[in-house]
Amino acid sequence: MAITDTGGDRSAPPVSAPARAGGPTRRVRFGYASGSLVTGTFTTLPGLLLLPYLTDTLGVGAALAGAVVFLPKAWDVVLNPFVGRASDRTRTRWGSRRPYVLGAGLVMALGFALTFAGPLPGTAGAWFTAAGYLLTATAFAFFQVPYAAMPAELADREEDRLRLVAGRVAVIGVAALATGAAAPALVDAGGGGLPGHRWAGVFGAVVVGIGALWVFAGTAGAREGGARTAKRAAQPSPRAQFAAARANPPFMALLRCVVLQSVATGVLLAGAPYFADHVLHDSAGVGPLVAAFVAPNLLTMPLWSRLRGPRGYALATALFTAGCLLFLASPLLPQGAVLVTMALAGTGHAGQLLFLYAMLPDCIARDTADTGRRQGGVLSGVFSTAEGLGVAAGPFLYGLVLQLTGYVSSGTGDAAAQSATARAGILAGFGALPALAAIAAALLLRAYDRPSSTPYPRHG
Repeated sequence: MAITDTGGDRSAPPVSAPARAGGPTRRVRFGYASGSLVTGTFTTLPGLLLLPYLTDTLGVGAALAGAVVFLPKAWDVVLNPFVGRASDRTRTRWGSRRPYVLGAGLVMALGFALTFAGPLPGTAGAWFTAAGYLLTATAFAFFQVPYAAMPAELADREEDRLRLVAGRVAVIGVAALATGAAAPALVDAGGGGLPGHRWAGVFGAVVVGIGALWVFAGTAGAREGGARTAKRAAQPSPRAQFAAARANPPFMALLRCVVLQSVATGVLLAGAPYFADHVLHDSAGVGPLVAAFVAPNLLTMPLWSRLRGPRGYALATALFTAGCLLFLASPLLPQGAVLVTMALAGTGHAGQLLFLYAMLPDCIARDTADTGRRQGGVLSGVFSTAEGLGVAAGPFLYGLVLQLTGYVSSGTGDAAAQSATARAGILAGFGALPALAAIAAALLLRAYDRPSSTPYPRHG
């Protein structure tokens, strides 16, 4: 049973753990990274399949379908800070974060299967899908918030935290590659429509379940140091927590950046099936597009890991933006060249993820050192809220573009023929929207000052 601690000396300074020269063991690094099977699948599979499932299988209008994708993530905006606060105050013999990642991961697996179960067609089926996705998103909040806080507690040194995060980003690539390539193939192999999507949902559930079990087992026995050794203080109210986050300029710059970067990711995932169907005229091209986008996560991590912070993020954004803008020329390019532009965008995206995820535990570690308060879960909860909201807003915005340009939905399981205006909207939304969001994100991150100069306010 979990035990929460509501006492403690608010003014007590943090207790410093001795530095661990060797950092986390290989087993712990692999164990932590395996949690990205959960996060990568949650981002990729619904991001890739859910919007077209609603518009082209259940026959839901594009704007309403976008809302179905967006609203469960909007619920996470309310939920994530409370999850972070709870995990900060939790004590069990399995640690404070690990019980959450196990239990929530297994509930997510069930939610995945229900989301694509499709017992009913049409509007009734859309409501069932929305309920299943709401369950999945709720469970994801209880997984992601504690999971994102773990590097600051598993490692004392910045370079060790960067190694943990690099492994996490690499496995996001594995998960995205597996689910992004296999799920559309399973839909086709299962006969398309409702039956095919059921198989995709079961596949996603299996991957998520494996990830949850692996991260729980792989981090067993890991010594928690760094931010984990701070005094457990009586936690401020959620309002005070948000005030503390707002008073932390580096964290707020990071937060604004991650919202817009996640919008770009969400648009690319949601738009890929429409882009393959109506621009490349190859419905089977979704798998190669996703593979070209996520493979750089595995291949470029050693190179990106040599860079640091906002400057590295700016370089990654330049590559991502160039790839997205080149998508606009896709009707004139052979499919092989389109895959190269996708790989260029994916190379930049790998760096963007690495630098954003590495800056978060740096913010958490500095916050703990300066305030003496253990609130890594609170900060990671706010961060996860922003990230999830952006990923969900991407399909919503893309759905609005489709609606405004006259996209015609279908309830047959096959995409309907589209007008020239609708095809132009599909292409412009897929190329221009992510590029604009990424440029804005990089500009906002210019306000980020790596945590080293200004002490954060203490709450006493």
